[in-house]
Amino acid sequence: MNQAAHDVTPPGDEIVVKPRDVRRIATAAFVGTALEWYDYFLFGTAAALVFNRLFFTELDPTAAVLASLATFGVGFAARPIGAFFFGVLGDRVGRRPTLILTIVLIGVATGVIGVLPTYADIGIMAPVLLVVLRLLQGLAVGGEWGGATTIAIEHAPVKQRARYAALVQVGSPVGTLMSSGAIALVLLFPPAEFDAWAWRLPFLAAFPLLGIALWIRLKVEESPIFEDLVRLDKRAKVPALQVFTKAWGRLIVAVAAAFLGVGGFYVMNTFVVSYAANTLGIDRQIAVNATLIAAVAQIVVILLCGRLAERVGPGRVTFWGGLATAAAAAPLFWLIDTGSPLAITLAVTAGISLLTITYAVTGALLTELFPPELRYSGVSLGYNIAGALSGFLPFIATWMISLSEDAVSWPAVVILAIVALITAAGGFFGERLRVKDKELVHSA
Repeated sequence: MNQAAHDVTPPGDEIVVKPRDVRRIATAAFVGTALEWYDYFLFGTAAALVFNRLFFTELDPTAAVLASLATFGVGFAARPIGAFFFGVLGDRVGRRPTLILTIVLIGVATGVIGVLPTYADIGIMAPVLLVVLRLLQGLAVGGEWGGATTIAIEHAPVKQRARYAALVQVGSPVGTLMSSGAIALVLLFPPAEFDAWAWRLPFLAAFPLLGIALWIRLKVEESPIFEDLVRLDKRAKVPALQVFTKAWGRLIVAVAAAFLGVGGFYVMNTFVVSYAANTLGIDRQIAVNATLIAAVAQIVVILLCGRLAERVGPGRVTFWGGLATAAAAAPLFWLIDTGSPLAITLAVTAGISLLTITYAVTGALLTELFPPELRYSGVSLGYNIAGALSGFLPFIATWMISLSEDAVSWPAVVILAIVALITAAGGFFGERLRVKDKELVHSA
């Protein structure tokens, strides 16, 4: 892509957005993303702790865990489809209406899980309906994150985009805190009550949270860059398809750059929770609490790395973060295998903090790989293809460990290291492919 492909507003016709408006729009994007990840992560934690017992009860324990994690992974398979569909809407109809649609879809799908009958109630239809709702979650997430990042950075000054993209990324650890915190609270109930009804409460909470997020998001204005695309008639006819035909090299780089932030997180979060509880026999509360502490650390890392990316470039930050995570993979799982609650907490916190170095700048990097007319589609597809490729990593790691009589964690070490190195390569090439928009939006 040459620079001219990124010019939308003619010289002398710049758009002025006040700093408080930029912050308000970025905050609205963050709130919606936090709800999105609350819904999505909640399913992952429940898949590791409860769905195996309530929805796959006819299987032996190991098979039930695998089936539960496979259901979790199905949502990732749906994400590229959602990215394609909502990417077309976002680049053709508008960022704002598409984001309203995605947040409603994921909020409703999550809330309905809270009233879903179990296997004991309706037999095989229970896991079938669970899979359908997970697919709807995946479709919605496929369009949500890319759109939220796009609308946030398109309101921001070019030189400050990384900090606002990072603010959207804070939605991930906040979503983790909300979902893990909700699970941690209901785990305080006796096991019989937790299995009977208490596990449903965090899912039912999605309904009032959706109302709050929707109220905030309805106040967001359309992206000024998208309005320029409409005014100048520069919208692509089928933008998601053009990403594959005209920007496929950039798409590959985007997938690689996003891989660790998505896949590595689920190795260190969903897989570790399941591994600690079901393989090491550790109290599941310990692993869940570790993810809570890690989420707090994530917020700090995201904000710091967002500012760092403005100085050295998001591609370089991605490269360094990928190498650091790959080097730490073996020591992290050595700590987890000790079975010590302190060591597990330290490993989960350190591991998630390291991979968050890359996740913090994913939005900033991916948005600068695609021109405005393909941006919603390109960012969504890059991020969610990475999600589809990595969504089954907890399942693969669990399956590989089940093949070993010693139940050692080396498969997870190898998986995490490979994913990290792929992302390091994505950051290396992504930094060299960055093409900034013309300064369209600046502070007044």
